[in-house]
Amino acid sequence: MEIVLQRIANNVINGETTDVQKMVEEALAAHIAPERILAEGLIAAMTEVGRRFECGDFYIPEMLIAARAMQAGLDILKPFLAEKEVRPAGRIVIGTVKGDLHDIGKNLVAMMLSGAGFEVIDLGTDVSPEQFVAAVREQRPALVGLSALLTTTMQNMRSTVEALQQAGLRDRVKVIIGGAPVTESFALEIGADAYGPDASWAVKIAKDLVGPHSP
Repeated sequence: MEIVLQRIANNVINGETTDVQKMVEEALAAHIAPERILAEGLIAAMTEVGRRFECGDFYIPEMLIAARAMQAGLDILKPFLAEKEVRPAGRIVIGTVKGDLHDIGKNLVAMMLSGAGFEVIDLGTDVSPEQFVAAVREQRPALVGLSALLTTTMQNMRSTVEALQQAGLRDRVKVIIGGAPVTESFALEIGADAYGPDASWAVKIAKDLVGPHSP
């Protein structure tokens, strides 16, 4: 690995946003391919962040800081990736379901997925089933991610899955759900494809669902 790519990865892990931006620009100026910067700098870093989270060395604040640093680097890289026509690992529409305004967990999952090479369309919070249906029609994602932090809003996950079914779109997408009160048994009960207990697992599951072409 180029030294500059290792430095990008280290700065992402440490949450050094300004240094990540500088290093990405330096790597581009050195004519390092943008897909290498993405894979060996940003994605490699977020893979390590996920590993540290699973080991208990990192907690949600550290993951958020690292993910923000990664996002800052990715924002610089995106136009160059588009020029090179680098295909994302997959496209995912994500949002917190209707009636729920919590976004920290959803934002972390979205940033982790971006760091893993996915194209993320974030619908925000308080997203109705109809809005999810419209986004699936328009964006044609491979995955839909539903988040809820309240037991009272969990049922809107069910409503969203049913709305996708009624719209004839359910077979086109895989549905992942997550959030503090959500369980694997609830995912099975409402007909979701998978349950992600945390952001790191959500990335692994998303990669499994889109198949072997993900990085």
